[in-house]
Amino acid sequence: MKLNDAVFGLLLLLLGSSVLFVVQSFPKIPGQQVGPALFPGLIAAGLCLGGAILLLRGWRSRHSAPWLTMRDWVQSPRHLLAFGLLVASVVFYIAASQALGFLPCSVLVLSALFYVLKVPLGRALLTALLVSLLIHFVFYKLLRVPLPWGILVNHTW
Repeated sequence: MKLNDAVFGLLLLLLGSSVLFVVQSFPKIPGQQVGPALFPGLIAAGLCLGGAILLLRGWRSRHSAPWLTMRDWVQSPRHLLAFGLLVASVVFYIAASQALGFLPCSVLVLSALFYVLKVPLGRALLTALLVSLLIHFVFYKLLRVPLPWGILVNHTW
């Protein structure tokens, strides 16, 4: 499925404008010209610029290019199942990650996605486990982003 560039341009323009609006309320740091709104504001300005370019390009080509083009994968039940599972996986992670934790959720999601994409079950489980551990290491240790532990935490330690 392919949408005209004007549709994505408008979405990017709206997203960038929303972020620019929100970062105006970020607190200023006394004595500094650079505050916490700088980087999100720069990214939002880039989104607005890119969105405006896409919007103009899509609007100009609206007569020669259709607004929506369906691709072959939309007719494939396996690909539709994989797409549906991807969306369901994001919803599952949002709903269950605090209770179950990052590692169990990640292993479950990746295993299911690999399996639907015809990866053999043993290889899917092993790859999901290793990739989940690697992602957890990068975020938790290197980037210092706290990920939920969920059921893996024993409060009596």
